[in-house]
Formats: sequence, structure tokens, C-alpha cells
Amino acid sequence: MSSAASPAQTIPVAATGTTLVLGSLALPMLLSSLGTSIANVGLPTLVSAFGASFQAVQWVVLAYLLAVTTLVVSVGRLGDLIGRRRLMLVGISLFTASSIACGAATELWLLIAARAGQGLGAAVMMALSMALVGDAVPQERAGQTMGLLGTMSAVGTALGPSLGGLLIAAVGWRAVFLINLPLGLIALGLAYRALPADAPHDRRTSFDLVGSGLLAGTLVAYALSMTLGKATFGPKSIALLVIAFLAAALFVSMQSRVRSPLVRMSLFSDRAISAGFAMSALVTTVAMTTLVVGPFYLSKALGLTTATVGLVMTAGPFVAALAGVPAGRAVDRFGSRIVMLAGLSAMSIGCLALALCPLEFGIAGYILPLVFTTAGFATFQAANNTAVVSTTPANQRGVVSGLLTLSRNLGLITGASVMGAVFVRGTHATSVAEASPFAVASGAHVAFGTAAALVVSALVLAVQFAKPASRT
Repeated sequence: MSSAASPAQTIPVAATGTTLVLGSLALPMLLSSLGTSIANVGLPTLVSAFGASFQAVQWVVLAYLLAVTTLVVSVGRLGDLIGRRRLMLVGISLFTASSIACGAATELWLLIAARAGQGLGAAVMMALSMALVGDAVPQERAGQTMGLLGTMSAVGTALGPSLGGLLIAAVGWRAVFLINLPLGLIALGLAYRALPADAPHDRRTSFDLVGSGLLAGTLVAYALSMTLGKATFGPKSIALLVIAFLAAALFVSMQSRVRSPLVRMSLFSDRAISAGFAMSALVTTVAMTTLVVGPFYLSKALGLTTATVGLVMTAGPFVAALAGVPAGRAVDRFGSRIVMLAGLSAMSIGCLALALCPLEFGIAGYILPLVFTTAGFATFQAANNTAVVSTTPANQRGVVSGLLTLSRNLGLITGASVMGAVFVRGTHATSVAEASPFAVASGAHVAFGTAAALVVSALVLAVQFAKPASRT
């Protein structure tokens, strides 16, 4: 395929060390996931610092998440058009500069605006880190690299709250954002040095601005419908869902008519790729269930202290971080389909155990199934990401990686709202705060039973549509 037909293909750099290449992909993924979780712990401090309400300060977190969710597909496609290395350097620079702006903000609205800019940079890093695996890493190491990226994502998510708490206690809230300055400069230097050069891009292909705007509007409406209701769906949430549905229908209709669409609908004719997106959303919804329901079960049903709850909750990200690279190596050796089925099976066992485990089993009855669930999740992610990205044409890898990231973010948003609502209804109590330990346990069992059903649905999709990849 010529460079004109595949504008985002890169020119391999044989002299570039493998370690530098892996670092240039892993560090941006770590930074973007760290940015997701590190600010949450500082919200109470920001309330005092700016004299604002908690609802207003929450937009420090929401602005970042909305920017990532709404723009990740568009920046992935832009990378396909103008060059992924080039755009990655811009994304890291934007993330670093926005982090400085966050640390220097004197007004809350300035901090929120800077967080949105940080989220745009993070969207670039998330989408293109995966897309660049096909350009910068030999095919026989693609699975291992995807596993490494999954590990970095888990490490960043787990490290954020503890690192943020230490920085706030030692230096102040501004350090939560300024810590990204040295890390961002290192990531920029690595990317400049190690990533392969972009091939000349085809100037005849234009960027679909209208489609990008429509998709962003769709995702903003959906995200707000899921987050504003706080696990309940009132008139505002329903109205936003209707807007999201109408905007999505218009987006799909327009994409089939424009000359250079943001997302080629023909991508979804490949059932393996379509199933990969659907499975990613399903299993991420399940992963979010452990984060939303877990703290209530541990504190209200088992009666653990806040410190102990936090310690138990770190087991999930810790296991996911440990499982990522071995899972990637297994993909390279046995093929993505076998590893994907193994991961989903482990998740099914873990969720069923969480749904059926009696209170008398205590902490062990929660941690052991959680280990199965999170290890299975990390294993599935490495296999699914490798299968989808490696089978995608080179000039579409950016947008497909963006769609994969989007499917995960939508799973997180949906899991936080829908599975939270399932849990609350399962308690049969007017208030979770006043519910008895057995009522809370009942709600948790219903939520995890629902999660098990979602994983089984993903398993059925994998059996039917996942491509039987051979060993490399």
C-alpha cells in the first residue's frame, strides 16, 4: 500500500532501541491514566482553596473525563491523516503545558479550562499509544506491548490517589498537577527520539469537522445523562439520552455520505472488530462495578474501616498491573482468541463468586473473586486490543484505537451510573446509608450477578466472532 493511500503509515527506524520505543509508548499511557485519578483526592482541598461548592469543584474531574471521552475518536482519526508521531508530540506538549496552567490557576474556572486542555492531550496520548504499536513494534511483540500499556494504565489509576494525597500533604494541591512537568518532558524526549518518522500524508484527504462536532455532542449528552443523575434517571437524564440518540442517528447517517468520514461505517462490517468494541464496553462496565459497589460492600456489609477498605480496593489495580505483561506475552505465543476466552472465563468465575459469596466468608470472600475478575480483565484487554488494532488497516489504526478507548470510557461511565442504580435497587432500602449489612450484601449480589451476565454476553460474542489468531 502506498504512502498516499495510507497517509499515517510510518517509516520504521531500525536503529531505535526497543526499550526506548516501549518507554515512548508506555509513559504517555501512564500520564493519561494518572491524570484521570490523581485529582479526585484533591477535591476537598480545592473546595477550601477556591471557596466553591463541591458540585462546582467536581468539574475539575468531569472536564478531563468529558474531553477525553468526546475527542478521543477525532484525535485518533487526525493522527491517521497528519501522522501519528507528529500528533503524539503535540498531545504530550499540550498535556504538559495544560498541567502547568492547572498548577498556576488562580480561579476555579481557569483550573477547569486547563483540565479540559489536559484531557485533550490525554485523549491524543491514549488513542495514539495503541495505534503506534502497529507502527513502532515488531508484530511478534505486539501482544506484549499491549499488555505493557494495560499495566501502565492500571498503575496510573492505582497510583493517582495515593500520590496525590502525599503531594497535597507535603507541598499543596498545585503539586498534583505540576508533577506532570518533569514526567511530560521525559515523555516528550522519548517520543521525539524513539518513535518512527511519519510518512508523507495525503493532502487530498480532509478532516471531517462536522462529523467530529456531531460525535462530540452525542458523547457529551450521553456522558451528562449518566453522571448528572447520580444513579437515578430523572427527566433531565432522559432528555439528554434522547438528544444523544438523535445526534448519534444523524452522525451515522452523515458518515455514510461524506467523502472523508471521521469513522468509516465499513469498519463495522468486520464482525471481529465490531465485537471487539462491544466486548470492551461490556467488560469495562463490569470493572467499574467493582469500583462503585465494592466500597459499600466492604464498609457497610463487612464493617471495615475506611483505611482497610482503601487497602482492599488497591488489590484490583495491583493484580491488573501484574497480569498485563504476562497476558501480552501469552497473546504473542498462543494467539489473541485463546487468551481472550481465558480472560473472559476468569472474569465470569470472579463475578459469579462475588454474586454468590456469603457474608460469613469476610474479606477473603471478596478479595479472591476480585483477583479472578481483575486478572481476567487485564488478560482480556491485552488480547482484545491486540486483535482489533493488529487486524486494522494501517491508515485506520488511529481512529480504531480511539474507538477502543471510547468504548472503555463509555463502559466506565455506564457502569458508574447503571450498575450503581442496580445496586441501590437491589438493597430494597430507601437509603443505602441506612440499609442493614444484609440489605447492602443483597444489593451487591444483585449488581455482581448482573455483571456476571454482562461478562457471559461478552464471552458469547468472543466465541462467535473473535478471529482464531494463530501463534506468532
